[in-house]
Amino acid sequence: MDGLQAAILGIIQGLTEFLPISSTGHLYLGRHLFGLNEAGLFLDTMLHLGTLIAVIAVYWDTLVQLAKKPFSRLTGLLVVGTIPTVAIGLVFEDFFEEISKTGVTIGWEFLVTGAVLWLADRIKDRGRKTLDEISYTDALIIGTFQGAAILPAISRSGLTIAAALFRRIDKATAAYFSFLLSIPAIAGAVVYQGAKLVQGQVENIPLSSLLIGTAMSAVFGYLAVKWMIAILQRGSLKGFAVYVWLLGAIVLIAQFTGRF
Repeated sequence: MDGLQAAILGIIQGLTEFLPISSTGHLYLGRHLFGLNEAGLFLDTMLHLGTLIAVIAVYWDTLVQLAKKPFSRLTGLLVVGTIPTVAIGLVFEDFFEEISKTGVTIGWEFLVTGAVLWLADRIKDRGRKTLDEISYTDALIIGTFQGAAILPAISRSGLTIAAALFRRIDKATAAYFSFLLSIPAIAGAVVYQGAKLVQGQVENIPLSSLLIGTAMSAVFGYLAVKWMIAILQRGSLKGFAVYVWLLGAIVLIAQFTGRF
């Protein structure tokens, strides 16, 4: 893998981790485009590390406050929201890994993501709940939606933001809680993948490619978080819905004709 390929995959990871269009699904397509069966566990871990750095940078002040008050209500909400994600991941780990390898359902998953985004956009202006009004039930439901996003082309950010909007949480708070909730999820993925690396599953990828991919993931992840917050405030999710619908249709046609 050369530096240009790593950079492109890093940009894809950074943008699509936080825009509601599925990072895993896009990385799968990106690897296919380059003729790579796998990007490599090490690179995948570093790309996730890049997006983790990005979201930590955006919410650094909040994380500092949480560190000072570890038993705050917000910490409790994040813990409750993370539990179903972890549970779903552990119970269905083998199933999700097999689907991710084959990519057979990716087209349909893009279509599902688009449907969820379209429905969420229709009610995005009805939410009135602020952060102080989010209940533990809200957090549990949002976390369950996040768990469902373990499927390759189901967008984590799309489903968590949509779940928050469905629970009548206001747009700004929906994005805020979704991105905060991504921190333990992404950190968990980095730790999990890192454990596999310790077990000896390390690929021979040039250090320069790893650094380039990680840097691109961090930079574009940071921009994507900022962009998504602005879109929810003033824009529409329907554009993203149409995009993933078109992408899903293209994937399905390619699969049906034997080209993918």
